[in-house]
Amino acid sequence: MVRNLRRGLPAIVAPLAVAVALAACGSSSSTTSNKASTGSGSGKPAVVIGDKNFPEENILGALYATALRAKGYKVTLKDNIGSSELTYKALNAGEIGMYPEYTGTILSVLDNDTANPPSATAAYSEAKAFLAKHGYTLLAMTPFSDSDVVVTKVAYAKAHDLKSLGDLAKLGKSFVIAAEPEYATRYSGLIGLKKEYGVVPTFKPLASSSLVYQAINSGQVNGGDVFTTDPQLKSGAYTPLADPKGIFGYQNVAPIVSNKVLKAEGPQFASILNAVSALLTLPAIQKMNAAVILDKQTPASVAQQFLKANGLA
Repeated sequence: MVRNLRRGLPAIVAPLAVAVALAACGSSSSTTSNKASTGSGSGKPAVVIGDKNFPEENILGALYATALRAKGYKVTLKDNIGSSELTYKALNAGEIGMYPEYTGTILSVLDNDTANPPSATAAYSEAKAFLAKHGYTLLAMTPFSDSDVVVTKVAYAKAHDLKSLGDLAKLGKSFVIAAEPEYATRYSGLIGLKKEYGVVPTFKPLASSSLVYQAINSGQVNGGDVFTTDPQLKSGAYTPLADPKGIFGYQNVAPIVSNKVLKAEGPQFASILNAVSALLTLPAIQKMNAAVILDKQTPASVAQQFLKANGLA
């Protein structure tokens, strides 16, 4: 999303010292350097971690890669591969050995299953079962969940009495919505909006999710698809529209790892990744997102601070 309001590193380190588990730091890199010469990963085969094309995914990739390197694993991090469709394709092709994914996205995008699971736990179990059939293991999920959400400027929502997605139906094509191109072909996008809510807006595809807030703010569009963990939503400038029919699903994060990689890297590999995931509460990821998106911190240095403060780097 739009990146501005650079406040500098001290503003991020201060909360880190007060509440270690809620530290706000993040980064991304594409390097094979390995700072630890000893540890559980020493002598293990090199592994390539991928991540998708938005800041939160870059942060997640950096966190997992940095924690593994601290234990001696040789890691290459491939940032910004693209959408879930493209990143999963890279996994299937063996170009990467793992990447962090959202449980609801695994079901609706990768498995093409649009049925709504009754809970976050059920979504995780179904996603894990789907991946197991394809030679992958879904490791432990994070405490935080981050789903898509349609937002408008507050004044626009008030003028048109918008509270939930169904309220958009009365606007028809006059409502212009911005999102990444894949939004057009996803149930958790235009397909679900039409099927479940009767909403058929004018769609403006954007090359990156980082452009959505800019398009809304400039008046190019009336609303856009963003993420519930975006720091911009704390500004009070936007009205999130409720999704009572759950087209955006439960969206906790969990690393998808090739079974071949898990076998080659040994049991400590999964233990390290699970330890990182366990730290990722909603406040923690929100602060990390703010560090990268608003403060323009690099995802690598911030991830390093977060993990160091929590004893994992």
